[in-house]
Amino acid sequence: MIEAKHLTRRYGDFTAVEDVSFSIARGSIVGLLGHNGAGKTTIMKMLTGALEPSAGTVTIDGLGHETHGEALRARLGYLPENCPLWPEMTVLETLAYGAELHGLSAAAQPKALARAIEATDLGAKLQAPVGTLSRGYRQRLGVACAILHRPELIILDEPTNGLDPTQILQMRALIQRLAEDATVLVSTHILQEVQAVCERVLIMRQGRLAFDSALSALTQAPTLTLRTGQAAHAVLTPFGDLEEDPAQPFSYRLTLSESESESDGQAAAVASALAAAAIPLYAMTPERQDLETLFTRVTQEGGAHHG
Repeated sequence: MIEAKHLTRRYGDFTAVEDVSFSIARGSIVGLLGHNGAGKTTIMKMLTGALEPSAGTVTIDGLGHETHGEALRARLGYLPENCPLWPEMTVLETLAYGAELHGLSAAAQPKALARAIEATDLGAKLQAPVGTLSRGYRQRLGVACAILHRPELIILDEPTNGLDPTQILQMRALIQRLAEDATVLVSTHILQEVQAVCERVLIMRQGRLAFDSALSALTQAPTLTLRTGQAAHAVLTPFGDLEEDPAQPFSYRLTLSESESESDGQAAAVASALAAAAIPLYAMTPERQDLETLFTRVTQEGGAHHG
């Protein structure tokens, strides 16, 4: 559905995003993860057409913003990081105004408003001025405005930023409901949000795409770190991908070819194979394979990784 090719955005001498390429299939929930300042919001703005790339292209269902901007805006729903709302307007007035901005006809508006209100659970606040709403309700209102026209692609920039734990759970549930009918791209710097709702993660580091993988793949490649008494390449290589630590002789990182559920048996088999080859095993430790470990490693080492 989304095809981003070699996206780059410069501000004078500063490059905010450099040569980023990825594609997102229809019906996905994808997390765009990175530290603050990694380039996430800039990418979001380029995807929505709010910001023109310095180089590269964005297409949605084969259409580009420069030639099909109006048609693409009709397919997009966008919640910016700081959603612009008018504090003196009520929730209902804001939604009605949003429906007009989206070009919904007078006949279509009541049904569209009712659907958005139900999806975001705003019924109890319809007559409340926006200025009196909590941060959580303002975020929900922003989402409601973004989905009034039933977009096929919903882009949410830091949707849980500033929310308390209860509001975060409510926002996660809302995102999962939205994904039943649309492709959802969520930008965040919070690991837990990606783990909670996303199927795939794109990790940004200093304006570049450093990692792209399905989250399920993170638990399908258990890893062992080992230290042996002599060279063990021939014994260890059949069990998976092997890396040797150049700073520590006979120290290895073995990514097993079997799934996480079978890793205990694999570890025992590795130990048995080393014993059968009369190779001393001084240490063998399973390495955590989760998003936190991966994010730390990727954002420290850089480079591009695709799974």
